[in-house]
Amino acid sequence: MSDILTIKRPDHFDLDKIFDCGQSFRFEKNGDGFFEGVAFGRLLRIGQDEKNLYIEAAEDEYENIWKRYLALDEDYGKINEDILKHFECDVIKRAMEAGDGIRILRQDPWETLCSFIISQNNNIPRIKSLVSAVCRTYGQSFESGGKVYYAFPGEKDILNAGEAGLKALKTGFRAGYLISAAEHCLSDTDLCRIRDEYTYEQGLEELCRIKGVGPKVASCTLLFALGKWSAFPVDVWIKRTIDKYFGGRLDITSLGRYAGIAQQYLFYYERTLQ
Repeated sequence: MSDILTIKRPDHFDLDKIFDCGQSFRFEKNGDGFFEGVAFGRLLRIGQDEKNLYIEAAEDEYENIWKRYLALDEDYGKINEDILKHFECDVIKRAMEAGDGIRILRQDPWETLCSFIISQNNNIPRIKSLVSAVCRTYGQSFESGGKVYYAFPGEKDILNAGEAGLKALKTGFRAGYLISAAEHCLSDTDLCRIRDEYTYEQGLEELCRIKGVGPKVASCTLLFALGKWSAFPVDVWIKRTIDKYFGGRLDITSLGRYAGIAQQYLFYYERTLQ
């Protein structure tokens, strides 16, 4: 077991909101108050109190992986100021207060693409269950603290599983889409290149070439894994928000470079009202 690093908890950082805003499906809160999950094939255990974060990791692992993953290198105070400049409606202030503490994780691109393919026409508990089943069945296992954990399977693992193998896990019509994603990512769709070289629009076009990937799944992948924070995924919650607060019309292109972070505040706010 690694040492527990104690790090001053920054402003605008709340693990409960980060892992409950629909961007990640592999973390759960344990009885000890720590969130536990697997990312990049590694176990992450992290907790918080009012003053500090507690991360079970070696210092070099934190600096090289988790600091960036958790967006601890970003100034969300400045980001929030920029968001406010692009909205003429008070709802964004209420949404930012409700969602204060949400940060966009920098997730593994391949896992994120597959997770949001799986998310289609599903609720969050079922998405988590399906992602977990895919990992247990086809992901590489490793042990930590006497427990067994599973990495997310790679492209070749998904391809070798075959459509029938994935359907056996109750992924349904999504199985064929996962196979298509694996084929594209093993041949001509370079997710890292999309992250590093493509504009949001170019990335959207490239990802939508994959069978079963439309603008919503592509935008989620671009936002939650590929650094395109102007991506603004529109699902039923966001459509409801646009209808309710913006008269059914919202010019997403006018919302600035952090439109996707604003989207997360609005998404979280509308869900908390239910």
